[in-house]
Amino acid sequence: MTDGKLYYSLRETETETGVPASTLRYWEKQFDGLNPRKDGHGNRYYTKENQELIKRIKYIRDELKITRIEAIRKELKDNAKRSDERQAALDILLRVKEELCEIRKMIKQ
Repeated sequence: MTDGKLYYSLRETETETGVPASTLRYWEKQFDGLNPRKDGHGNRYYTKENQELIKRIKYIRDELKITRIEAIRKELKDNAKRSDERQAALDILLRVKEELCEIRKMIKQ
C-alpha cells in the first residue's frame, strides 16, 4: 500500500500482510514493536512500520521455518538487517511475478 495513509485497519493489515486477524492479535502480545493504535471501541489501527514488522515476522516463521516465539524474537534482534534484505527481495520478486501475470493476461487477450 502506497496510498499515503498513516493508519490501516485490522482488515486492511490482514489483507496487506496475509496474516489472519487472530494471529495479529496474538503477535501483539508477543512482540514489543507491534503495538497498533486502538480507538475508544477497541478497533486496531496499524502503521506502515507495524505492517513491515508483521511481514518480517511472517517471513521468519514461513520462509526461515523458525516457529518458536523466542527464536523469532532472537532472529529479529540478531539478524534484523539480513531479514529485512531477504524480505525486500521477496517483496520485489512477488511484484515481478504479479506484473508478469498481468503481461501474460494481456498477451492472451
